Amino acid sequence: MKKVFLLFTLIFLSIVSYCHEITGQWNGVLKFQGMQLRIVFHISETDDGYKSTMDSPDQGAKGIPVTSTIFDGKKVVLKVANAGITYEGTLISETELDGTFSQGGQDFPIKFTKKTEKVEGPKRPQLPQKPYSYHTEDVVFKNKEAGISLAGTLSIPKKEGKFPAVILISGSGPQNRDEELFGHKPFLVLADHLTKKGFAVLRYDDRGTAESEGDFKTATSADFASDVKAALAFLKTRTEINNSQIGLIGHSEGAMIAPMIAAEADNDVSFVVLMAGPGKPGHEVLLLQQKLIAEAMQIDETTIQESQIINKQIFEIVLNSTSNEVLKKDLQAFLTKKFEETPNEDIPDGMDREQLIKLQLDRITSPWMVYFLKFDPAPYLEKVTCPVLAINGEKDLQVTSKINLEGIKNSLLKGGNSHVKIVELPGLNHLFQECKLGLPAEYASIEQTISPIALNEISDWLIEQTK
Repeated sequence: MKKVFLLFTLIFLSIVSYCHEITGQWNGVLKFQGMQLRIVFHISETDDGYKSTMDSPDQGAKGIPVTSTIFDGKKVVLKVANAGITYEGTLISETELDGTFSQGGQDFPIKFTKKTEKVEGPKRPQLPQKPYSYHTEDVVFKNKEAGISLAGTLSIPKKEGKFPAVILISGSGPQNRDEELFGHKPFLVLADHLTKKGFAVLRYDDRGTAESEGDFKTATSADFASDVKAALAFLKTRTEINNSQIGLIGHSEGAMIAPMIAAEADNDVSFVVLMAGPGKPGHEVLLLQQKLIAEAMQIDETTIQESQIINKQIFEIVLNSTSNEVLKKDLQAFLTKKFEETPNEDIPDGMDREQLIKLQLDRITSPWMVYFLKFDPAPYLEKVTCPVLAINGEKDLQVTSKINLEGIKNSLLKGGNSHVKIVELPGLNHLFQECKLGLPAEYASIEQTISPIALNEISDWLIEQTK
């Protein structure tokens, strides 16, 4: 009996030990579209089972909560519901997991290796290192119209005199003063470059973001434009700034906002730089963006066409809406009908059809999205009389280059502005990085933050305007 008992004890201990092998740090590399993205899962044991977090070092993301962690002694299933991520893997040895990473309806094979190590963030060689060769000052200024304070950084060359100045206006989404994403800090790199060229540069956290007050979720581009006005008013109080040479540099949505300010005669904007700015109405920009990204991802043509038809119908409902209440009612009916025709397998894990409809409804009817879809930049561009530089990357899939640059040029010329320079930069994406495909998925894996070609194009033009 003792021998039998001992045998069962050893088997039991072996099973327990094997089950515990899933805990620890698992490191893998996701490969897609010729790119690589590091993924790290941290799995620990609890009284109720297991819990996990996920890191995406190349995207600067750490400690993402994993919604569900299931392990049966051999297979593990990890789900991040709000990102639509599922990983299903099989433990093939004490230190190896082999399985499939799924997101957005696409499956990617990936192997994970168990190893506790410090995972370094992405290399960003262009980030300036302290001490800087110029003066920087953390500043706070008031948007009296909105009743909020905005926090930012003012960079000033280290020499006597009054300096020409620029205000940096960020793209869509809650951005801090560096327009930080995926470990990149484009506005810090741009501010560093321009300050070394003799310009004062003001960059600030979007309202409701980082150290700035306000509510980002309820804000539209018009609200962000009022923040730019407050930044202009603040710069005019500074003794180091030449008030007759203050300009705006906007990126993406920021390049949509800059003309809104420059079009107002009383704001005295001296020059404007539009980086990947829209030259067409918002709904056209977004529809083309969706198509180009899908094509670059090699999604089949039938699926792309079906998606374009549905999105056009959604946008038409938004464009024709007269009130938010009616819009929500009409979209609810439309989405319900469309999702009733959707196979259950097309619904992300961790969600049901009703939750998916609500998610889409909230996104489409948000104040920002409604404003953007209805927005036409042409009337504002036609009123801009100061010099304008509009640049875009030839491989930009978010705000496609040729169509939008043409729209910007035509609107400015229609308004009688002859001080216009339009430049398409070969091989650059929406962030003005040198890239292969232009896909947003590439942004994190590219070490370069902004191509020197783009930086010099901007600074050379600004120097000409301020001679």
